[in-house]
Amino acid sequence: MSTGTGEVIRTPEERFEALPGFPYRARYRDVDGLRLAHVDEGAGPPVLLLHGEPTWSFLWRHSIAALVAGGYRAIAPDHAGFGRSDKPTALDWYSYDRHTALAAELLERLDLRDVTVVVHDWGGPIGLRLAVEQPDRIARIVVTDTGLFTGHQRMTPAWEAFRGFVEQTEDLPIGMLVRGACHSDPGDAVVAAYEAPFPDAASKAGARAFPLLIPRTPEEPGAAAGQRTLDALARDSRPTLVVWASDDPIIPLSTGERFARALGGEVAHVLPQAGHFLQEDQGPLLGRLLVDWLDAR
Repeated sequence: MSTGTGEVIRTPEERFEALPGFPYRARYRDVDGLRLAHVDEGAGPPVLLLHGEPTWSFLWRHSIAALVAGGYRAIAPDHAGFGRSDKPTALDWYSYDRHTALAAELLERLDLRDVTVVVHDWGGPIGLRLAVEQPDRIARIVVTDTGLFTGHQRMTPAWEAFRGFVEQTEDLPIGMLVRGACHSDPGDAVVAAYEAPFPDAASKAGARAFPLLIPRTPEEPGAAAGQRTLDALARDSRPTLVVWASDDPIIPLSTGERFARALGGEVAHVLPQAGHFLQEDQGPLLGRLLVDWLDAR
């Protein structure tokens, strides 16, 4: 298949068989010639779970289980280029605007209202912008280990080195990236589940694109949208919960505390013995916190 901006890879279904703790079937929709996947489980008030780099809806399996058991509807999409969604192979196909538009399309397609959006990593810039642009649909916000990119944020030498590595590495080592950012080794079966969506190097364009989309100056694409989103959220009165990992090597707790203050709040829960992928290190705990917070609302 092709979209005019490169070939499109569709991961074979057999690669998603017998994933640990993830019995959830994919629901598909067609958007601009792409088949995009999402999980939709349970009944009750909707909770939209947005993953980031380089993960997919598998990341949220513990939260999905807790939310469904708690009487909520859990919806976890796979961004284009990830999970069970189609994967354009052209790096320049991916953009902040396009990812946000596709997430908005899902909200509208399912006609979701009174939504709680839960974001992580690159799911943050997408979901937080969505919250600002769709206030009639999104009523509550949960932030986990993420941020907004305005072009003013400081990027460390380690980050610049990582960006250079991604730019030069076509066959991105997905499992290594996940494993390296967890506090505890998640095990070979879980790492294999994160690698499952990517049958070859060409299918990893979406994962390679995310780091390259971060604006490093206010003039770069996406920076103005990030600044508008940050400014709007600083004035926002919707219920917002910030949860952070104690030992995130990618976005440390000190950064999380600054980000929470910029949003007009504070980090409400620090999850112990958790790295960047706190959904792996403390998945059941995070699930309970989400249900308890939603019940209290």
